[in-house]
Amino acid sequence: MELRNRRVLVTGADGFIGSHLVERLVEDGASVLALAQYNSFNDWGWLESIPCLKDIEVQTGDIRDPHFCRELVRDVEVIFHLAALIPIPYSYRSPDSYVDTNIRGTLNICQAARANRVMKLIHTSTSEIYGTAQHVPMDETHPLSAQSPYSASKIGADAIAMSFFHSFELPVVIARPFNCYGPRQSARAVIPSLISQMLSGQAEIKVGNVTTTRDFTFVEDTSKGFAAVATMDKGLGEVFHIGSNNETSVRDIAGLIAELAASDARIVTEEARMRPVGSEVFRLRCDNSKLKAASGFAPTVSLREGLGRTVEWFRHKENLRRYKGIYNV
Repeated sequence: MELRNRRVLVTGADGFIGSHLVERLVEDGASVLALAQYNSFNDWGWLESIPCLKDIEVQTGDIRDPHFCRELVRDVEVIFHLAALIPIPYSYRSPDSYVDTNIRGTLNICQAARANRVMKLIHTSTSEIYGTAQHVPMDETHPLSAQSPYSASKIGADAIAMSFFHSFELPVVIARPFNCYGPRQSARAVIPSLISQMLSGQAEIKVGNVTTTRDFTFVEDTSKGFAAVATMDKGLGEVFHIGSNNETSVRDIAGLIAELAASDARIVTEEARMRPVGSEVFRLRCDNSKLKAASGFAPTVSLREGLGRTVEWFRHKENLRRYKGIYNV
């Protein structure tokens, strides 16, 4: 299915991955409706920074409102559902919010998609639902383990989306990205936290567990992966990983960023940044072969190149000043 000239909705478009996906879809010729979460400041989040803002339609609202969702989806052909509460540490503090947004919000989008007979709904999952890897690389059949309220809410959201495929033949595909990074990412994530601290000239760089490993994918590749999932002719009712098929420890990431940022700061572990032992996901590594076989897509941006481009984005003062230098759960 081609996206060119299709009426495409992106929920969570004001966020990190969402804003990059909007850019990708505009480049692909789609007619993009971008949902930003309503706020009284009329702030559209990271959409304010994209060069193609004049080429899209922006609406503000909240996926927790089912009536709003039904109106939002009217005349939409394809939905990329990215809107979610994401920060894992904050899910320890406010798990109800994650259930309301991630599970209930997904239900509202599915109901609206069904009522409006959309052609395809691409639902966004997360590698966090697997918990610590039981085997690597991790394919789409890896067992699920809810090690945080956030991951539990995403397991529930995935189940809601898949239930609509089985029960109502809603054309759902699940895109499951592993750890994504790049310009505009929130400081709650380890890579922007490291870069912003280093470029701010801090002598000590505060981190959590440095032994954990993740499969990091540059955001442009992740966006291309989403587009690949959407344009496949097959795959309805299936899950597809978006990842690099590599793993890197936080310690090694910190070392590479220090090299790229020309920083000699010392890495120190801060207790506040540590997850509860039973909730820490120690290892993730993607098996991306299913999506590659189905669509031909595979990431092309190396970790060094992607980190270099991210560091350069942070070097611009107007970008760095958005990061307040405090630990953001």
